[in-house]
Amino acid sequence: MIKRKIVSFIVIIFALLLQTTIFRKLALSDVVPNLLLVATVTYAYLRGRTSGLLIGFLCGLLLDNAYGSVVGLYAFMLMTIGFVIGFCQKIYFRNGLVLPLILIAGSDFIYGIYYYITEFLMRGKLHFAFYFIHRILPEVVYTTLVGIVLYRLIVVFEVMTTKKKEEEV
Repeated sequence: MIKRKIVSFIVIIFALLLQTTIFRKLALSDVVPNLLLVATVTYAYLRGRTSGLLIGFLCGLLLDNAYGSVVGLYAFMLMTIGFVIGFCQKIYFRNGLVLPLILIAGSDFIYGIYYYITEFLMRGKLHFAFYFIHRILPEVVYTTLVGIVLYRLIVVFEVMTTKKKEEEV
């Protein structure tokens, strides 16, 4: 149990560091993949609603600390996404890759729409088509492609920590 939490925390910190340093330099069309969203979706899909909620809150607070103009906005967005994705834990397939990628892409799309509403629409900027084509769509594609690697990495860590837990019992 403690090992799972420590490994999860290390993965989240690793994702934050990658997102804020290396992928900042590898930005395509000024878009960076949202690795903390991928971590939130993956853990919610693997562990359920409660873990998705808590990990989403932690990842959101880290994003608020790194980028946020309002404390709690990212935390609320990722917490909500993690909770909703946690319902899909009941249809978890260990070897399947299609559903997690659909969940990552759909979550990033919802995240982009919610971000547009809270950061642009509330300020009277109504150019949704421009924002959709230049921000949301490239970020969904980039996050989904990078999410394949991060998802597989998290699944490997989960299998390693749960196998050792089952062997101890």
